[in-house]
Amino acid sequence: MKIAFGSDDVTELTRGIEAFLRERGDDIVLFGALREGGTDAWTAMAQDVGEAVAGGIARFGIVCCWTGTGASIAANKVRGVRAALCGDAQTARGAREWNDANVLALSLRATSVAVVREILDAWFAGSPTVEPRYRAMIEELE
Repeated sequence: MKIAFGSDDVTELTRGIEAFLRERGDDIVLFGALREGGTDAWTAMAQDVGEAVAGGIARFGIVCCWTGTGASIAANKVRGVRAALCGDAQTARGAREWNDANVLALSLRATSVAVVREILDAWFAGSPTVEPRYRAMIEELE
């Protein structure tokens, strides 16, 4: 699966995420500070990841900044992106199921490598609900 992955900093967490994605066999497109010569501006990085997802270059995106909040806000400015800031596996699973989220936002400050593996497992295991009530709300966002 192709994943757009960006961060405004290179940290133990970003290295752990990249390693986990590679273990899964994912094809990773790097953005922001993770890309050679890339920017450390969370705004530009999150927009680039969002555009890769919305444009069909990647199936999912992952954005990271210190709190995760700025990156999620910036990614959500891209039409077709539904970015969710998740700090635990249950939130990630719910974001995929009830919100059909396609970009995962993470906090570099508050997320450990051990917890991010649980979050990513839940994210990738989740699938959007077919329940009409929730589908209607997701369509309303479009």
